Amino acid sequence: MSTPSTPIAIIGAGLSGLTLALALHAHSIPSTLYESRPCPLDIGGAIMLSPNALKILDTLGVYQHISPLGFHFEKLSFRSHDDHPIDDFDFGSRDKHGYKALRIYRYELINVLLSMVRAAGISIEYNKKFSHVTAETPEDITWAFADGTSATARLLVGADGIHSLVRKHLYPDLTPQFTNMIGVTAAVPRAQLKTEPNYPLPVTIMSPQHGAFVIAPQRADGSEVLIGKQKRLEQEEHDRAGWNELMENNNKSWCIDFLRQGSQDFPPIVANAVSDIPLKGINLWPFYFVPKLDTWTRGRVVILGDAAHAIPPTAGQGVNQAFEDVYTFAGVVAKQREQCQSSQGDLDAAVRMDKALKKWQLGRQARVDKVLELNDQLNRRRLPNAGEAGHLEPFDLEWLYGVNFEESIAEWAS
Repeated sequence: MSTPSTPIAIIGAGLSGLTLALALHAHSIPSTLYESRPCPLDIGGAIMLSPNALKILDTLGVYQHISPLGFHFEKLSFRSHDDHPIDDFDFGSRDKHGYKALRIYRYELINVLLSMVRAAGISIEYNKKFSHVTAETPEDITWAFADGTSATARLLVGADGIHSLVRKHLYPDLTPQFTNMIGVTAAVPRAQLKTEPNYPLPVTIMSPQHGAFVIAPQRADGSEVLIGKQKRLEQEEHDRAGWNELMENNNKSWCIDFLRQGSQDFPPIVANAVSDIPLKGINLWPFYFVPKLDTWTRGRVVILGDAAHAIPPTAGQGVNQAFEDVYTFAGVVAKQREQCQSSQGDLDAAVRMDKALKKWQLGRQARVDKVLELNDQLNRRRLPNAGEAGHLEPFDLEWLYGVNFEESIAEWAS
């Protein structure tokens, strides 16, 4: 039995879905969120938010609530295996970009977003796993859930992550490819590092033998740090259930062994960091790849965020680009609604919306492509011979942090 039609249905109540609901609400556009899990998400470690995303969260009224909860910083330092400075990467600056970068636990950001969504009166339905589209007209779309119920909306948006079920409607045969790389991270006290107070953090320390070791403060006072390395797996890929099982069991001693491996070839800060690793703070992060998609939209279905593009973690832009997606999408939809109020009917409105969303996708894909180029530039700088190979060219990040979203929205919606 179908529920009453809603203007926009959002599949996925994670960071992207919740933020999209708030962005639509800011334009007085109603939406309903559907989440496959039985309760709000409480997973993962901390994430890095850069000025481009913080500008969006500030506009939506979110930043004031999350600012006291995270660690503010400006640069990520790169240092050699003997602890000499190599380079740094500008993650944010209040003077140059309006905001310092913010490192905040994912669950704390979700809790703030969830509280604001509820205060706005936006409906969230849990235990609603998207199954398949059952009917589509020029006016609306109907789909089924795994529990046998169905719903109808004017527009269906898949904000359901890299393993998106909504994307299956657009690309039935596409499956994200596991890269055989995982991030292994843990959380330890900052005091355990035993460094002088002005030691540059966050930091990536490079070893020719062992790759990069990352240390990044978290919590508002920086009293806790994430430590982590990337590991290549030779074993077969785990499916989602397999990864959940792997993370839920207590056999994580291999993670501690891996983080400690080769610590003697790093500066003393690394040996100190891995000297005592609590099992509770260990996380595994599998890296998946989604090929560049021809379209993020078809009819009355749209995908965005990780469902549309998977960005490697090199420059820390994955969630930041997802926030750009949802904010600009909401802006384009709002502009189209204004323009179509004087149009000649639903068919005309549908044509206008389709044209605008195609322009939005092309504009967003061009920006994602530039982020991928930035990732490649950072990866080259992390090579042992980066200096000799000429890979230490200066960064130009004004295009990333100084973007004018309102101008882009106006252009795409025209």
